[in-house]
Order: sequence, then C-alpha cells, then structure tokens
Amino acid sequence: MPEENISISCQNVWKIFGPDPQSIIANSGNGSTKQEILEQTGHVIAVKDVSFDIKEDEIFVVMGLSGSGKSTLVRCINRLIEPTAGKIFLEGEDLSLMNEKQLRELRRHKLSMVFQYFGLLPHRSVQDNVAFGLEIRGEHGKEKDEKVAQALEQVGLKGWEKSRINELSGGMQQRVGLARALAVGAEVLLMDEPFSALDPLIRRQMQDEFINLRGTVKKTVVFITHDLMEALKLGDRVAIMKDGEIVQIGTPQEIVNEPADEYVSEFVKDVPRGQVITAESVMEEPPVLVNSEQNLAEVIEQMRTAGVDVAFITDAFGRLRGLTTLENAETALQNGLSRVRDAVQNEFLSASPDTPLDQCLPLVTDDDIPLAILDERSHLLGVVTRAALVQGMQSTDGNGNGNKNGNKSQ
Repeated sequence: MPEENISISCQNVWKIFGPDPQSIIANSGNGSTKQEILEQTGHVIAVKDVSFDIKEDEIFVVMGLSGSGKSTLVRCINRLIEPTAGKIFLEGEDLSLMNEKQLRELRRHKLSMVFQYFGLLPHRSVQDNVAFGLEIRGEHGKEKDEKVAQALEQVGLKGWEKSRINELSGGMQQRVGLARALAVGAEVLLMDEPFSALDPLIRRQMQDEFINLRGTVKKTVVFITHDLMEALKLGDRVAIMKDGEIVQIGTPQEIVNEPADEYVSEFVKDVPRGQVITAESVMEEPPVLVNSEQNLAEVIEQMRTAGVDVAFITDAFGRLRGLTTLENAETALQNGLSRVRDAVQNEFLSASPDTPLDQCLPLVTDDDIPLAILDERSHLLGVVTRAALVQGMQSTDGNGNGNKNGNKSQ
C-alpha cells in the first residue's frame, strides 16, 4: 500500500490493445519488441509494466515522443481508459475497485483534467465555462461565484468574465481550461499536453505563469509533454517514456547529468545545461568558515594554510554575516584590530540552491570571490567558484555522463 505522503501510486500498470492482452503479458519475457509483437500478434502495447509513486504537491512530468504511451498512461490514472493489468492508487484508494458512481465523484472532487484542446463550450461565457464543473456537482449561488472569481484571478483573467470563448486568444482559452480545473478545488491535476497547441511565445508565457501559479496553489500535478525543455522547466521529477516503458525517472538535473541510456543521452545532449543545472549541484564547502568572534590572526593563518583569499563569516546563530579577504584581514590586524568582526565585509553576492547556473554566472565576480549559496534562513549551504560554475555548464561527455564538480555541502 502506498506511503502516507504519496498522492498517486502506479504499480506494474499495463495497457494492451488487442483480442488477448493477457497472453502478451504472459509472454513479455521473450524479448520481442513492441513492433514485433504488433506484427506477429496484432496487439499494441501502449503501457508496459509501469511503476512509480508521485508525492503530494509534486509536479511529475511524463515526457515522450508520439506513440510512447504517455497520454494512454494519464488516462489510465483516472480510468478514462481501463488498465489491462496492475494497480493505481490515489491517496491509498485502489481505483480499480471503484464503481461508476465512485469514479464520477472522484473526477468531480479529487481529479481534474486539462486537455491539449481546451474542451470549452463556445456558447458559454468565460465565467460560465469556469463554473461548469461546479454546476455539474450541484453547486450554485454565491459560493460557486466566489470560487469562479478566485480561479479567474489566479490565471490572470479577471475582467474577462463576460467574454465569449471565440473572442479569446489560444493562450487565454487555455487559461480558461486551467481555471475550470482550479475552480473545483481538485487535489490532483492531470494535464495532457496542455500548452502544445499554443504558439511558442504564448507557450513560454503559459509555462512561466504556471510556475508562478504553483507558488500559491498547491496541487499534485501529472503533466504530459513531448517537449524535453518543457519537462525540464516544469517538473520536480521527469519520467521519460519509450515504447510504453519508462526508461528513466529523475529530477531535471539527474536526467541531464546522468542519462540512463543512449536514448536519453540523445535527448539531453543539446540541452542548455546552464538553464537546468542548479547551484546546489556544483556548490562546495567553503574552505574557511569562521565565527565573527574568532581571533583575526588565527583566521588569517587558516586562509594561508588553505591557500584561499576569502573567509566566510557567520554570526552566533549560524547565519552568514559576510566575508573577509586575506588582504582586508591583514590590514585590519596591522591596524591593531583583533577580531574577525572588525574585518567583515557585509556586502556579498548570494543565491538560493535552486538558482540555475546561467543566473549564477553574472554573480561570480571577476576576482573570483565565491558565490554564497544560502537557505531561507541565511545559513550558508555552500559556495560556487568560477571554476565549478564553468565545469558545471559544460556539456556531457561522449558517453552521456555529466561533469561532476566538488561535493555538495551537507
């Protein structure tokens, strides 16, 4: 049974189209390819023995080319398509045991789906389209109107309530579809290539808005796409499918840095690493980290021994207070000062651990003072040097292995 913090669990899920699908599962170990099975038996293996868990509030992206089985998989999750074999759990409930009435309630309250083609009702206004799901489950009046208004504001459509669907651009129509899903308050969003029908510029805008929306709306999201860059941009984790199977699951950084096989390597070889790899992946422990009350002469000796020109300085609560250079520390000591606090430089550049490397690059100074990587409480997690940054942004080697640099601070 799935763990408590698991929202969706797929366990050995199969979907096979054809007259005798169980025979295909029984002979699945014979080494035949999907194409060979189709030619020999007439069966189509759409999803093959897929297993994964999705955490609560996680964006789990399933990426694959046309025919990989990704859309069939997402339809199995809400039983628009019945799996041939395997189990799918939602918050611990076995979906295969639900009857039609239970499934209807599930789709009305817990699961919402956003399609590539928006499925909007052209004779209805924006407001009425968003309200449709609420009306289906019997909600009316002020409470319904408040939910619709909130959803429209969340997706940036406040003021467009009375507009007709044919008056909206493609991007705005997709926002209406997203607002409809948000209005019903479902805990899980299933999004089947929701942005792929949009123009590239509008698509990027929708991706950015979706990321911003995630800051205020906590949902578990299963997002289907054929676009690797979209998957890497949006996903907390990414599952890559081929011929009905999942060939790799990992964070965007793991997918780019450690491709599981040649198929994944081919996908990621042209990915701009600086947009995907984050500071956390290349940060190192600071060679010299001291308390502001330490003896200045001792800290100077530490820097000399370590062969570095910078020491990072924390306060009594472990928060980063600043830094000092070897030159500044020596000057302060010559002037009769004795404590590190007397030589601290309070202004310094910092970034969060999830900052992409290409955003870190302008923050690393010409004199190579390392970039401080801080958590939300201003505790120093590690530092990023210019050398580590450059190496981290280099493309993978010929074997598909990403360059690793340094040790992540604990």
